[in-house]
Amino acid sequence: MKPRSPLDALFNPRSIAVIGASRHPGKIGYTIVRNLIESGYTGKIYPVNPFAKEILGLKAYPSVLDIPDEVDMAVIAVPVGIVNRVARECGEKGVKVLVVITAGFSEVGNREAEEELVKIARRYGMRVLGPNIFGVAYTPIGMNATFGPSRIRKGNIAFITQSGALGIALMGWTAMNELGLSAVVSMGNMADIDVVEVSEWLADDPHTRVIAIYLEGLKPGTGQRFIEAMKRVTAKKPVIVIKAGRTRRGAAAVASHTGSLAGADTLYSAGFKQAGILRAETVEEMFDWARAFATQPLPPGENTVIITNGGGVGVLATDAAELHGVPLLQPDNELIEKFRKTMPWFGSPKNPVDLSGQAGVDNYVAALRVAYESDKVDNIVVLYCQTAVLDPIDLAKAITDVAKEYRDKNKPLLVAMVGGIETYEAMKVLNREHIPAYPSPERAVGSLAAMLRYKRYREKLGKQGLV
Repeated sequence: MKPRSPLDALFNPRSIAVIGASRHPGKIGYTIVRNLIESGYTGKIYPVNPFAKEILGLKAYPSVLDIPDEVDMAVIAVPVGIVNRVARECGEKGVKVLVVITAGFSEVGNREAEEELVKIARRYGMRVLGPNIFGVAYTPIGMNATFGPSRIRKGNIAFITQSGALGIALMGWTAMNELGLSAVVSMGNMADIDVVEVSEWLADDPHTRVIAIYLEGLKPGTGQRFIEAMKRVTAKKPVIVIKAGRTRRGAAAVASHTGSLAGADTLYSAGFKQAGILRAETVEEMFDWARAFATQPLPPGENTVIITNGGGVGVLATDAAELHGVPLLQPDNELIEKFRKTMPWFGSPKNPVDLSGQAGVDNYVAALRVAYESDKVDNIVVLYCQTAVLDPIDLAKAITDVAKEYRDKNKPLLVAMVGGIETYEAMKVLNREHIPAYPSPERAVGSLAAMLRYKRYREKLGKQGLV
């Protein structure tokens, strides 16, 4: 168990009060209680509603002060006008952290109410997540205290987001795409707890391997603290950020959304680089990279081999490798001869290793074995173009078996499959078995490139004695 932290009550609460709990499906207060129950949270759940005796089979209380036991976390989903009164009651109760769902604070110019909320929390020694958020989830304890989807696929990607609607949408998207999450944290206005503090907690979380962040901006005057703190985080784990508000009009939209300061995009890029943060351009790219970090070991070296059954996708992958700075191994004669034995006479044993369109499962398995067993190969990218002679599901199962056999080699393996619905199902098989699979060679190579950039950053820190 990690050392005690002020945020332990946020991620490991022993009891949760839902203030503003509702008996009516479709209401936020109903959904939060339902999600806590359905997600398998084993702590105590206390619905608070002065007009209800029972909600979803749980005894309801008129006020948090009426709950007979201790309360670690209070999820507040009441009208903005009574949030601060409820916060005072939580302080009197001894609540440790407030998760304030309610909107209508600084994002609409109501700064006084938000400042008062923080003052109340500090007076009682409480912390505040939000306001203007959809909640928080931490899958290792089955806690889904959000009004997003009830189903969250368990895994080791932590997702922090300043956008509520986007965050809720991506919760569903990640489940559909076989992406497992350790945590989902909605940040909102960041009146108290901010991205840095959450990232610092997750950096020491044994259930999290990579942190993905949708960031709109930082509070004025916090840039240097962000850089210095995130340096410590990235020394432990990779952090991937997609930064919104890159354009002038986008920055204006950020200001009206969460009240954050978008600022000059070039400053953010420089700050991210200084802090060792990997900057993604799209949500898709962010989760592509996160999938690779979450499932594969860090590259032991630079030398990469591409194995394919199609010359076209091999060329696309080669171009992507050069554009992204992924060094392709120049095989020596010994390795060329080993690869030659895995293919028909008209295949190409160079790199990319082109098994030809007539390749079957046995050809792929043999080539994979050569790549895993060679001390000259550090990273492996497998490409597949759908053909009539090779069922993608069969290939996915074979790749999985070989990867398990050679797990102790600690070589990253990434797969790209191009084709129809069968290839989509095959990619799902691979992703469920923790082998990152993508629908294009560029996405697979781009994800490996991100891993290599982080490896180089860690090596640089190592030379400075910082890891």
